[in-house]
Amino acid sequence: MAPAEPVQDNFDLGIPGFTYADLYRPERLRALFERWRELLGESDAALAARYDGWRATQGEGLSPEALSEILVEIAPHVSRFVARLFQVEKEWDLERHAVQDELIVFRFKDEFVKRRAIKRTVTDFKQARVEGDLALTRLGVTGAALDDERTVARAICGVLDRETALKKRPVDDPELVAVRAELAVLEAWMVARKPELHHWMSVHLPHALPDALHLVELKRPSEKMPELIVGPTEKRRARDGFKLTDRRMSPSEVLAQVDYCLYCHDRDKDSCAKGLHDAKTHEVKKNALGVELNGCPLDEKISEMHLLKRRGDALGALALICLDNPMLPGTGHRICNDCMKACVYQKQEPVNIPQIETGVLTDALKLPFGFEIYGLLTRWNPLNVRRPYPLPYRGEDVLVVGLGPAGYTLAHHLLNEGFGVVGIDGLKIEPLPTTLAGDFERGILPKPVRDFGELYGELDERILLGFGGVSEYGITVRWDKNFLTVVYATLARRETFRVYGGVRFGGTLTLDDAWAFGFDHVAIAVGAGKPTIIDVKNNLMRGIRKASDFLMALQLT
Repeated sequence: MAPAEPVQDNFDLGIPGFTYADLYRPERLRALFERWRELLGESDAALAARYDGWRATQGEGLSPEALSEILVEIAPHVSRFVARLFQVEKEWDLERHAVQDELIVFRFKDEFVKRRAIKRTVTDFKQARVEGDLALTRLGVTGAALDDERTVARAICGVLDRETALKKRPVDDPELVAVRAELAVLEAWMVARKPELHHWMSVHLPHALPDALHLVELKRPSEKMPELIVGPTEKRRARDGFKLTDRRMSPSEVLAQVDYCLYCHDRDKDSCAKGLHDAKTHEVKKNALGVELNGCPLDEKISEMHLLKRRGDALGALALICLDNPMLPGTGHRICNDCMKACVYQKQEPVNIPQIETGVLTDALKLPFGFEIYGLLTRWNPLNVRRPYPLPYRGEDVLVVGLGPAGYTLAHHLLNEGFGVVGIDGLKIEPLPTTLAGDFERGILPKPVRDFGELYGELDERILLGFGGVSEYGITVRWDKNFLTVVYATLARRETFRVYGGVRFGGTLTLDDAWAFGFDHVAIAVGAGKPTIIDVKNNLMRGIRKASDFLMALQLT
């Protein structure tokens, strides 16, 4: 493969009249939005009229179901426009087709494995395998293809289609009898082979949730020391060094979770987003541990996002997430799970929504200019009818104290409202290179990132940037801190944002200093939690280290 052409600092975008530099100018982003509206009107005038009506009323009087409906209808137009803007239509189409190709596995799982094969009793596994192999050979599946889930799924679903086409015939119709006999052989084959097909998505069935008071399986290996407890050895994961230990779900595993979702938004029953409520009292339910099941604290459009992802539209799904959670690299897998707690599945394992959210983000980042696409959708998003594009600088400046999740999220929203923002943090924060962040005062654009891999680094080699507060120094190697780089670089590319590390508010910089520097507002975002001190005698003696102290020292040194 020939090496990719180097990307120029400024280049023409796929929408005529717009260049890369325009993506950082509020007035040009407004013009880009108007162009999107024109194209929407050309492709679907009725939908464009509904969109304009929604925007004019800001959704007042719109039912939750109607809001979900228009979001799901508009999102594909946003993704198609963005794909054209960055000229990645081919790659976007390939991704969509790959997802559609994968969905045959989940049809196979629902219609064959769950409804038929799982009920089949097999006494002779060897004979069942031989007969099943012969049946699949007649269907054109031979050799290594017998171990390929999609190939087998496609072949057996073809037999299911033949049965459906013949169902109106009498039950003793020879052709119908033959098809059903063939399906019986294939069901037995599936049961016989299931133990060795543990890597197939179609054999993974949801399990019942354990007792809430015994969530972690424990073993007591010593009768002489009954207080000694260990976890099951088969679930242990050895860690060598400081590389990322949890590589997240594969695309197939993410799609399995998407397929598992019931898509409750069209009935306003999407408890993952809105909380699980009692049908009679409408009060928020609590789980067995007394935790209120409030759902996503950001009211993220979860079910709608799943539907777009299932259709293969990762960019549309990303736009839906960015509507309520534009800083999504800082959430998702390993960070929050309030949505899972409130999932409609309360007696069996819930949909792994954080994995799906992170999967949508990584799908987008893998596209050419994926990092640029994510950054654009944080500041330009037609699904956000209240603020579809950022306002120009309004002449007011805000000092944000603390650049953890609260601080950097607040900074983002302030920037979109037209404020100038200076963020400070007590931690040392490494500056980003000018090629990545740009230098607007000197007229230097951020260099476009075509391949997100250019920014990615293994955690044992990655330089700790200090940005992100507790997310940077307080989370173990199970979470990919490269996502913090995404957030940091996305904010650093805003013309009216500055960041300074090693500044302690109340010491290095006082409130009076802030007013003297001309700030109009000061926002305190330094965390609401108290440090956990273990109540152990002599816990402050020499040689004893707190986890927070150790992690802070590790980050700083």
